[in-house]
Amino acid sequence: MATIRDVAQLANVSVATVSRVLNNYHSVSDKTRLTVQAAMAQLNYQPNANAQALAVQNTDTIGVVVTDVTDAFFAILVKAVDKVAEEHQKTILIGIGYHQAEKEREAIDTLLRKRCSCLVVHAKALSDEELSEYLRSQPGMVIINRVIRGFESRCVSLDNRQGTYLATEMLIRLGHRKIAYIGSNHEILDESERCQGYLDALKAHHLPVTEQAIVHHSPDFEGGEQAMIDLLSYNKALTAVVAYNDSMAAGAISVLNENNINVPKQFSIVGFDDMPIARYLIPKLTTIRYPIDLMASYAARLALSLVNEEIKTPSVVQFNPTLVRRFSVGNAPEL
Repeated sequence: MATIRDVAQLANVSVATVSRVLNNYHSVSDKTRLTVQAAMAQLNYQPNANAQALAVQNTDTIGVVVTDVTDAFFAILVKAVDKVAEEHQKTILIGIGYHQAEKEREAIDTLLRKRCSCLVVHAKALSDEELSEYLRSQPGMVIINRVIRGFESRCVSLDNRQGTYLATEMLIRLGHRKIAYIGSNHEILDESERCQGYLDALKAHHLPVTEQAIVHHSPDFEGGEQAMIDLLSYNKALTAVVAYNDSMAAGAISVLNENNINVPKQFSIVGFDDMPIARYLIPKLTTIRYPIDLMASYAARLALSLVNEEIKTPSVVQFNPTLVRRFSVGNAPEL
């Protein structure tokens, strides 16, 4: 017997789109509606209660889509949403996207099948067009850490480029001229924006860009270790590094320690995100604070207000990256 997922696959649309066709949503285009109906006829699909459940929403549950709950960044995001949910006597359901379009789509569709009326979604792999389709049909959906054109009021984001610009400019003001960048090998907007901030700061201060001073690895401790090993192999005169996140910075520091390179006397390093690990490294890590806890709380309150008129819509807030100065940065050493 054909399922709603079979229809979605044959019609090359999401499960949510099939459900909207079944429930006569006006937001579905005529072309899409005809395509879905043709697929249903071809498969002899018979709608059932489960397939139509997407139309019956549950105001007691907030759905959260994140990349990986084992990552401290997303653990903080989930905790912040859960705290807001608890304040409103609600529970949360979590979907995992792993920076893969199919996984992100599956996570959102699963939460919709669970009848979540509110969604806080962190999705980097899905296209703007597909996320726009979800936003049009799901009034309680809010996107975090990304801006979708036409839905700016339901997106909560931070200027990644400005964050790495601040970090790089601080190092330049401390006399550093040979500054490297350790980036993520995940092809997502966060990475390109953070790398661009680094490049923009070098350009603004008329410093050359060295190709060998930019390396990309997995955005974790092991990736930071490998990236630092590569940098030390390629470059002799480096005095500082801007890292994609705090985990990569921690891995880089461990390699510097193993090579008897003192941080910050001989080498400076700046992280990004201000995760708890930043406060417990030796030396404590200078980093860019990413207020994901505040952003997630705001996103959850916004999602709730979109489906419940009794909940006040939170005031529009501009979230900005800020430099947190600790002990992993110093003046450029004399070479």
